[in-house]
Amino acid sequence: MSRMLSLRLILTIMVLTTCGLSQAQTPAGVDSLENVVKSSNLPDSARLDALTRLSGLYQFVDFARSVKYSEEAIALAANTDLPLHKIKAYRNAALLYTISGDYSSALRYDNLALELDMIVKDSAGIAQEYNAIGNDYYDLGEYDDAYFYFTQSHRMASAARDTLRMLIALHNVGRVFKELGQFDQALDHLQLSKKLSETQNDREGIPYGLYEIGDVLLRKHEYDSALATLREALALVRTLHVDIIEPKVLSTMATAYLQQNDYKNALAFYDSAYALHQKTTNRYGMAEANLGRGIVLTKEGNFDQALEKFEASLSVARPLNARVLEIKAFNELSALWEQKGDFKKALYYYKQYKQLEDTLFSQETQGKLLRDQIRFETESRDTQIAALSQLQVMQHGELKKQEFVRNILVVVMALSAILLVTVYRSGQRRRKINTLLLQHQDDMEKRSEELERLNQVKDKFFSIISHDLRSPINALAGLLDLIDKGAIEPAEMHKHTQELKVRFNHTRTLLNNLLDWTLLQMDKLSLQAARINLRKIVDENIQLLISVQNKQINMINNVPTDAIGYADSNTINLVIRNLMMNAIKFTNDGGKVTIDAKPQPSEWLFSVKDNGVGMKPEVLNMLFDKTAPYTTRGTANEKGTGLGLILCKEFIEKNGGRIWVESEEGQGSTFFFTLPKAD
Repeated sequence: MSRMLSLRLILTIMVLTTCGLSQAQTPAGVDSLENVVKSSNLPDSARLDALTRLSGLYQFVDFARSVKYSEEAIALAANTDLPLHKIKAYRNAALLYTISGDYSSALRYDNLALELDMIVKDSAGIAQEYNAIGNDYYDLGEYDDAYFYFTQSHRMASAARDTLRMLIALHNVGRVFKELGQFDQALDHLQLSKKLSETQNDREGIPYGLYEIGDVLLRKHEYDSALATLREALALVRTLHVDIIEPKVLSTMATAYLQQNDYKNALAFYDSAYALHQKTTNRYGMAEANLGRGIVLTKEGNFDQALEKFEASLSVARPLNARVLEIKAFNELSALWEQKGDFKKALYYYKQYKQLEDTLFSQETQGKLLRDQIRFETESRDTQIAALSQLQVMQHGELKKQEFVRNILVVVMALSAILLVTVYRSGQRRRKINTLLLQHQDDMEKRSEELERLNQVKDKFFSIISHDLRSPINALAGLLDLIDKGAIEPAEMHKHTQELKVRFNHTRTLLNNLLDWTLLQMDKLSLQAARINLRKIVDENIQLLISVQNKQINMINNVPTDAIGYADSNTINLVIRNLMMNAIKFTNDGGKVTIDAKPQPSEWLFSVKDNGVGMKPEVLNMLFDKTAPYTTRGTANEKGTGLGLILCKEFIEKNGGRIWVESEEGQGSTFFFTLPKAD
């Protein structure tokens, strides 16, 4: 469960128990509230609040009864026009669905609550629902959407100076980085939010932070540190009665024992987690525990029992749209059938696993998440620096308070002259510390500007290659493994090799573009202008592309023989090749690509024209935007990264030219650029 869920639970119970009721109260108090609900002359607003409050009271006492009261509240809310009361009912319903593991239904009710919050213009409620919706998407494995809503919540909380919601948003952003494998960034966010929880007296935030930090350490294979942190989290969870995350902590500890080959403890902790999820009928949690049980049973050689657990987990994951859980189940089923010697089933589940994984962690998703990340880091840097400064000021203030107490004792025993000296020295020391803090803050701002520029290059580079370079290598490794085991028939070999050829051609182009783009960003690429024969460059690229493209595209070179430009030959060669490849990509089989150059007074007007699918007007403005590269698949489902056209623009401009595009949907596109003429 997420840190947001704890906040939602706290706020829900605070709202729903305004009469002073709680789970620990005597049955008489609950009975009196139930009698109020049965009253025939009760106004709808009072009845709706009473039903919602009763549902909240029974959440961890009698979950079935809690659901019953929630359903009655939702049914009544549908026939009323009481937005504030309906918001409470929708939030409570979303919380119940989250506890039971039905995250899609939780998302539906959180969206309903958000709509009403916007209608009544409740900014605090909107920030709360943004965090709740982000948590729903996180639980569904939609990490790009989760990141978006968490950062939206952080922005609203920052504007409202709501420190508690800000630290919760930082915590949740750290969880997203954890799932994406960016463990250092995850730890930075989680440790910062934990420190802020300690300074803000947010006691329940501390076990949440410890649990997530322990999970990150586990994924970094630091097992001893992970288990120590998780044990500390579990102790606090039980002390503070934060029951909602106890099964998650137990399940993560089970995973740690599993990775240390301690199967006995692993199975025991998975069983404990399953039992706690069963109390709240959390189907997702039970399915996750069954997956862990299945892995342990596989390690022990109990394949039939393991298969039963994996299939049970998968049968729950599919209707809940729990794609991360589905990916794990497909992967484990593939490995299990491979160990049992049924390579056909192993290949089937492996394909299911790869297809879903590629969908969930697609390049488009990574790119969107990268852009959101850069924007959020830029916007939140000042906030984080302010939070750290506030933390330092608070710590310094505590030290000064202690010093003041000591000085009071000294005053009682010392002469007035000693007091004056002490006050003077205290003022001097305080001014010196303030000066050092200001210098340190200026230094941090200068470093952050430089790091931001370097991070933009590094993050964009690795976010793209993390998927596109790994995919063909994994595919090749899987194919070689299957060939080695004799699981592929000779008749299928040609099909698989063709698929690999397409993937590696794409990867080769990607590598060339990325390396050139990186050199350009780091100012390591020097241009050597000289006389270049444009027709010759086009001829060479036509011969090259004919040999590697699978479409029957007619490429026509209409560039005059006397077309001599003055530019760097290597970069212009790359520009022409990228534009020709782009034209081939979006032209149907049997189409035509025409390359031409027209003389102008002081320059050549170069064009690459195709009769392909063309583009919508709104797409044209996005093609050369390097802050948000636009990419889409070609007519033969070819993939791209959006870097090619960005490279073209930067190279043309560095060679003293201009580049633009004209296109009409369904009629093809024409890319133009200019180059200086040779003297």
